[in-house]
Amino acid sequence: MKTKMSKRYVFFQRLIQFLGILALIGTLTLVVWFYRLGILNDSNALKDFVQRHQFWGPLIFVLVQIFQVVFPVIPGGVTTVAGFLIFGPWLGFLYNYLGIIIGSIILFLLVRIYGRKFILLFVNEKTFYKYEARLETKGFETFFILCMLSPISPADVLVMITGLTRISLRRFILIIMLAKPISIISYSYILIFGGDLIKMILH
Repeated sequence: MKTKMSKRYVFFQRLIQFLGILALIGTLTLVVWFYRLGILNDSNALKDFVQRHQFWGPLIFVLVQIFQVVFPVIPGGVTTVAGFLIFGPWLGFLYNYLGIIIGSIILFLLVRIYGRKFILLFVNEKTFYKYEARLETKGFETFFILCMLSPISPADVLVMITGLTRISLRRFILIIMLAKPISIISYSYILIFGGDLIKMILH
């Protein structure tokens, strides 16, 4: 059954969509800026950048990751890869992991509190009802686990949908803590080294 929406609610929906476009433009601008500074294509520039921001850099990055999960208007893939490029493989993974796990827990709890109306602020009705239909199937939890392991699944949408289920908070945290390392590493590896792998295969 479709949710009847007030004019005020529709306004907030459109506002968030507009903010999403602004966030995308801002993210692309930031990527170009980092590239022109040499941060993305010079290992020495990366090291200098990290050394100059040893405290605030990681803290701000984790907060950005939390924000992009809770309010998915910033492309999460861009920030995830940026973490590996800026902080290196180990710290990049750690900061990504912390931000995504904390953000996912907050997102799950927000849906538990506010329900489907919160989800529909960020997800169009067609997508929402497609995934909501899976809630009635016996294998939803298995489906959710597989999606959390996958680097290409709509993770934030599925976290929100799972907030509507009877899965306990403790079980939800256990699933994402065990599954997320695989999707974070594989997603970043594909984006960072995918081009080189394709060249190797073709040649």
